[in-house]
Amino acid sequence: MARSKAETLAWLRQIAGELATATLKRLEDTLPWYREMPPGRRSSVGLVAQAGIRSFISWYEDPASTPWIAADVFGAAPRELLRSVSLQQTLQLIRATVEVVEERISSSTDQGLREPILLYSREIAFAAADVYARAAEARGLWDARLEALVVDSILSGEADDALPSRIAALGWHGHGEVSVVVGTTPRLLDVDQLRRTARHLASDVLIGVQGARLVLVIGRSDEAAAAVARAEDPPPRPEDPPMEELPPGSQPSFLDIATSLESGFGPGPVVLGPTVPDLVAASRSARAALAGFAAARAVRSAPRPVAADDLLPERALAGDPLARTTLVTRIHAPLREHHSPELLATLWAYLDNGRSLEGTARELYVHPNTVRYRLKRITELLGWDPTSPRDAFVLHAALIVGAISEPVQVRRRR
Repeated sequence: MARSKAETLAWLRQIAGELATATLKRLEDTLPWYREMPPGRRSSVGLVAQAGIRSFISWYEDPASTPWIAADVFGAAPRELLRSVSLQQTLQLIRATVEVVEERISSSTDQGLREPILLYSREIAFAAADVYARAAEARGLWDARLEALVVDSILSGEADDALPSRIAALGWHGHGEVSVVVGTTPRLLDVDQLRRTARHLASDVLIGVQGARLVLVIGRSDEAAAAVARAEDPPPRPEDPPMEELPPGSQPSFLDIATSLESGFGPGPVVLGPTVPDLVAASRSARAALAGFAAARAVRSAPRPVAADDLLPERALAGDPLARTTLVTRIHAPLREHHSPELLATLWAYLDNGRSLEGTARELYVHPNTVRYRLKRITELLGWDPTSPRDAFVLHAALIVGAISEPVQVRRRR
């Protein structure tokens, strides 16, 4: 004989404690992740299960209370529980609770509750998905703001003691050396594609958009962490460019990584800053990349990406003090301090004579082969070849900047 709704409600309230106890035992028997939880969190999960049973009884009494399901059930859980229990685990919890209730009902004479349980389980599942979706959206917005703050701190060079903790909160897997890439922001920025490409190259990336500029902070990540992240990536879309897998044990250069990420930038130059030891020192790489980005338009047919150190003369002409210092320390100072002072004099004469071996030899009263030998030694010392037009321009700019930076020696009258 079927019960009336009032009788069914009274019966449900009577067995609510029994259902809660059976549900906790079912969780203990069937869900390993629940057994491995600390006692405090297991107690919180049990509160959620009990709240779900009480909420079902309230909903059965008044189905119009559906909009309050999420607040009734998940409001019993502390905030940290939502961060430690995944959506999949929450659905397993709902399923175990519904199975316990269905088994208890099937053993009774009242079968009219089966359809309400199915309806309620559907509503609670959708409510759980909504709770996790809102949490994920809020976390995504917070991560984007935090990432923008970190990139802005790197660009401005105003890093403080909180920077490492902010970087860790973003899930940064990078370790060791870092480099910064600057280019134009594309009309449609695909952040996910940039991150996937970086992960496939065993690297991590921070992304910052500053108006028309797109800034990427690249760091090499642990291969194990990169492999886990790649495994969690969704399958590639048809419109995505093919990505080459990194050979085991190999580590790409930052130029290789920047080249793979180049398609994610808009039209215009893409400039790779110099490598720095760690993320805290990334502001040095960022300053060089920004200065190179501003000066890159002065270089015809510049590669994409182009290294910021390949734009030292243009950066120095644009007023970049870092470029002037680099030219002096890497070119002028080694020549001036070399034990063979004729190298500096030979380079000056060679460049002033339009890169003519004969003209340089006549000015220095030496044989052209001697000039050729000295130029070879300069190339070995500095890495720039005076006989190459582009390298000659870099060397000439370094000599000029170095001469200007030398202190003026005032002769004293005797």
